[in-house]
Amino acid sequence: MTHKIPSPYLQAISNDDSLPIESAAVKLWMLDLDNGFRWILRPLLQFFFSILLHITWLIKRLPLPQFSAHDFLQKTICWFCTHFVSPEANLLILRHFATESNILNFLSENTGHDHRVNLYPKKISDMLQNTFVNHDQELFECFIKLGSSNPSFHNEENKDYSWSSWQPIDMEQFNVNKKATQILDFETSHALFMCLFCFLLKKDEYRDAINGFNLDQSIAIRIGRIIDDSTLTELAYNKYPQYLVGPWNLGQRFLMHGFFTEHLYAKLESIRVSQLAQKNNT
Repeated sequence: MTHKIPSPYLQAISNDDSLPIESAAVKLWMLDLDNGFRWILRPLLQFFFSILLHITWLIKRLPLPQFSAHDFLQKTICWFCTHFVSPEANLLILRHFATESNILNFLSENTGHDHRVNLYPKKISDMLQNTFVNHDQELFECFIKLGSSNPSFHNEENKDYSWSSWQPIDMEQFNVNKKATQILDFETSHALFMCLFCFLLKKDEYRDAINGFNLDQSIAIRIGRIIDDSTLTELAYNKYPQYLVGPWNLGQRFLMHGFFTEHLYAKLESIRVSQLAQKNNT
């Protein structure tokens, strides 16, 4: 059986390491890009569900009694992921929980705060407890407890950082069993769930969730001050958290948030490995 040769551009980006990112994440993303449904089904679904999402957003913001169904939402997501979302997309989702948890824990630990995030699902069923709602709330709680950022704070050059809460990602620990029906790529899957998230969360919960991406810039600024690297803000596509936005362009903002955590995790992991190697050599 002959394998399809990627286009020159896809070959280029699969080999480009200008931005920090682990090879495992690149491999998963390249497999996701090779999914035919991404190029055929996704544009149609995104167009239809984007319109439906804005209608749902409008209805939820009317002066009507608010309701939410967190458990039903997460059970539906896990069922859908188990049966219809491709293994590579599921692995990217599981990785995202780990990358963001590590980033927030590093930030808290190296600024003298006690808040820790413990969302490290290893299989789809783990997300029944480690939910997307928990994921959002942990981010907000972390920033509430971090308080003001100190612009003058910098670590001394070559200072060892604290890594006691850091959990390096080991792809062998993830357990995703492939089914014949698991054919949907990452972005198509997200398009199918946008409206359900909006409908089954209270209006302020959903507004906060889709604006939480904009804290990426703040995370980059704060961690940049810790490791003395002002270029980290270049990794953040989502910016200016005080400017609240609606669901327009949600799919791209959601995806770029995932890329941001992958880039920043890889950057910090390379520092951790380097510091560990230096310790072992002394």
